[in-house]
Amino acid sequence: MNKKIAILRGINVGGKRKILMADLKALCQNLGWANVVTYIQSGNLIFDSKKQNPELEQTLEKAISYNYGFDVPVIIRNANELQTSIGRNSFFDKDADITQLHLTFLKEKPTSENVEKTKTYNYEPDRFEIVEKDVFICCAGKYHQSKLTNNFFEKKLKVGATTRNWKTVLKLQELSK
Repeated sequence: MNKKIAILRGINVGGKRKILMADLKALCQNLGWANVVTYIQSGNLIFDSKKQNPELEQTLEKAISYNYGFDVPVIIRNANELQTSIGRNSFFDKDADITQLHLTFLKEKPTSENVEKTKTYNYEPDRFEIVEKDVFICCAGKYHQSKLTNNFFEKKLKVGATTRNWKTVLKLQELSK
């Protein structure tokens, strides 16, 4: 089986779109996913499946919509893809303050044209770098105060997105080994 990481957007935020992690785990097990583990309440899953990521994303999105009555975007990466993403973060080194680092996962690779247009935006001191299906963010302050949000990248790149702080990214990597 292949180790997968599912990152759900916008559940359990501000008391809205609530899904208990135990219920989410049970839902995924009912979908036939093996060795399901959840990590924190914001919608992170680690599991085993031989199916392709796009099929798994659609399956979970439909199951959540059916069972909870609201839409939740899902992005899935395999363990190797997550490892590759971590290695591509030019803001991350041995001296990095990981509280300033974030990874915005993109549902698909944006067009070159949209990437180039997005690169023209400058929100210093916050910085970003787009690599394939990842946006690496380094915030001088708090992420929630930055203009480099999921909505910003979704509108500019025209793809779905969800963001995790670097501590969570590293924990997901650890759990997916």
